[in-house]
This record gives sequence, C-alpha cells and structure tokens, in this order.
Amino acid sequence: MRLRSPHDREIFRLALPALGALAAEPLYVLADTAIVGHLGRPQIAALGLAGTVLSGVFTIFNFLTYGTTAVVARASGAGQQERAARLAAQALWVALAIGIALLGICEAAAWPLLRVLGAHGQSGHFALTYFRIGALGLPSALIALAGQGYLRGVSNLRRPLEIVAVANVVNLVLELLFVYGFHWGIAGSAAGTAIAQAGMGVAFVFELLRPHADSKRPSLREMAPMVRVGRQIFVRTAALYASFLAAASVCARMGDAQIGAHQIGSQLFFFLALVLDAVAIAGQVIVGRSLGGGDAEGAFDAALRMIVWSVLVGLAFVVVLAPLYSLLPRAFTGDARVLHEARELWPFLCLMQPIGGAVFALDGILIGASDTQYLMWSMIAASAVFIALAVLALERHWGIVGVWIALDVLLAARLALLAGRFWGRRWAVVGWG
Repeated sequence: MRLRSPHDREIFRLALPALGALAAEPLYVLADTAIVGHLGRPQIAALGLAGTVLSGVFTIFNFLTYGTTAVVARASGAGQQERAARLAAQALWVALAIGIALLGICEAAAWPLLRVLGAHGQSGHFALTYFRIGALGLPSALIALAGQGYLRGVSNLRRPLEIVAVANVVNLVLELLFVYGFHWGIAGSAAGTAIAQAGMGVAFVFELLRPHADSKRPSLREMAPMVRVGRQIFVRTAALYASFLAAASVCARMGDAQIGAHQIGSQLFFFLALVLDAVAIAGQVIVGRSLGGGDAEGAFDAALRMIVWSVLVGLAFVVVLAPLYSLLPRAFTGDARVLHEARELWPFLCLMQPIGGAVFALDGILIGASDTQYLMWSMIAASAVFIALAVLALERHWGIVGVWIALDVLLAARLALLAGRFWGRRWAVVGWG
C-alpha cells in the first residue's frame, strides 16, 4: 500500500464529518440499550425485538439517502446545480409520503408482527409498548435520510453532522429524564427517541427546501431516476435486514438471554458498520461526481484507495474489540446469562470487522456508480445462504454461536460477489445516466 495518495485528502474530508452523521441511528439505539438494559432482562429482551424491527425499518429505507446521493452527486459533477436543487425537493416529497404510510402500517401491524418474531409474555408486552411509541418518529427519520442524501450529494457533510449531533444530545437527555426522572420505563426510552427524531426531521426539511429551484412541486418525472436507483437499493437493503431479522427471531426462540446478547452484539455491529460506512459515503460522492464529470479512471483509483482504508479501519476495530469481550457488554446489562452469551458471540463480532470494511466500501462505490441492480441480486443470493444456515442453527441447537457464524458467512459471500464486479469495471459508466 502506498503511504500517500492524492485521493486521501478528499476521502478524509468527506469521511470524517460523515462518520458523525452516520452514527446517529445506532447511537440512538445504543443509548436505548444501555438505559433499558439496566431496567431488567424482560426489558432488554423487548428492546431486542422492537428495536431490531424499528432499526431495520429505518435501515431498509436508507435508499432515501443513498439513492438521493447517487443522482445528486452525478448532477453536481455534471455542473447541473439547479437540477440538484429540484432533486432535493423531490426527495422530501418521497420521504414524507413513505413515512406517513409506513407509520400507519406499523401501528396497525405492531402486535401480529412482534408475535411472528417470537414476542411473548412480559417481554412481549414491553416490546409492543416500545414499538408503538417509537414508530411515531419514523416519518421524521425518513425525512432526515433524504436530507442527508442531498447534502452528501453536493459534498456538504458538515451540516448533517451538526443536526444529528444536536439530536443525539436531546435524545440522551430526554431518555434519562423520562426513564429515571419520570419513571416511565421502556415507554420513556421510546418517547425520547421519537421526540429527538421529530426535531431532526424539521431541520432537514429546511435544508431540502432551501436551495433555489425553478419548481419544488412534486414531479414524477423528476423523481424517476431517484426512484429507480432507490428501488434496487431498497430490495438490497431489505434482503440484508431480513437476514438480521431472521437472526433476531432465531435468538428469541432460544431464550431471553440469547436475544438480549444478540441485541448487544448486533447493535455494536451496526454502530461499527456505520463507522466503516463513512468511507463508503466518500465513495458514493467521489465516484458519482467523477463519473458524472467523465473521469472513469479517477473514479477507479479513488475507489481502490477507499477499499484499502476501510479494511485497515476494520482491522483496527478488531484490535480494540478483542480484549473487551468481558468488559464492554457490562455497559449494557448486569445479567449473568446475557453476559455469558455475549462472550460466546464476541470472536465472530470481531471477525466481521475487516470483512465488513471491504464490503461496505464496495457498496458505496457501486451505489455511487448507480450499479444498484447488481448490488440487489448479489445481496439476495448472500441472504439466502445466511437464512438457510440460521435455520440449521435453530434446528441443530448450535446456539448463538451458530447464528453468528452464519452472519460471518453472509459477509464473506457478499465480499466475493462484490469484489468480482469491482475488478471487472463494468460499473464505471461516465456521464449523467
């Protein structure tokens, strides 16, 4: 590896502020996990189910960010600033429509969905409470996704960082007040998050409507390129989410201790994954802008550098995580059985980091190139392998170790499929496409 590259300055200029903004949702859930975990085992088990569903809903609709970034970055690279501003308004209308519809669906289907995933008894009651309150923040959260996508596309990553940093502070203060001050329990945790997300959504509405455009009215024609890319990213992300949802469901059927430990491990994974994804955000912006401006070779060189950096960051995470197998889970719970299961999955959480680093960088590169159809089918194939292994883990009584080995296989399969696509360079198509 070269010690220096002309692309490093631009990568880190984009990646560092993206790092803070990307951490918003997992920091919300990590705060929930730490606060709720000390209320008792039924509460953290409830969060393991309800939190997984809500985080997953947020995650599978991240096409509002990635699809917006891809088309806006290409427009920006081609010098079409007014078109980028029109796309900002269209992203807002799409996010608002989906958010309102999603809220209605979630409230209506809350209990049947949680029952299918294994909710039962007292923990099931707590899960329903958390889910119904937390779902109120979904429309605002989706608007925030669209706002971040636009600002990333025009290379303004500082403003999203400022907004989400304030929202995280508000969330933490409200949760502590509601849970421990007002004694609202798990309901207070969900309410604090929903209120913080509402404030964040309002801030991003302003950012999406601020740039000058000839028209900001809803337009199906203007939405078309964003929806095309977004639809394929949606299916890709839904397949990934289905894998983690299956993992949570399998663990819930094993017992409260297993789902509690899985909640800790999976939320740490999502947090670290989004830290790694900061480099992928740089990939989306640089690759999209370069291809929009006609520079395929520059896009490939920058992309290769981003893969190297992302793997190195993943290896650094292994060095930090490995010795914390006993200490770090105690920040989330004091239950001995949950802590034992967390120690069991820890080596596999560590192994995920460098593999995930390469995978997330490749994701960002191909999204920036709008090569999202390949991303979609490769993710479906890898998820099918995982789900088969997760079912075996339940039937053969492999425990939480079997589930987390299957998650490692999922990432390894994705790496093999995406690496082949990257080296073939079929994604490096220049111009406004």
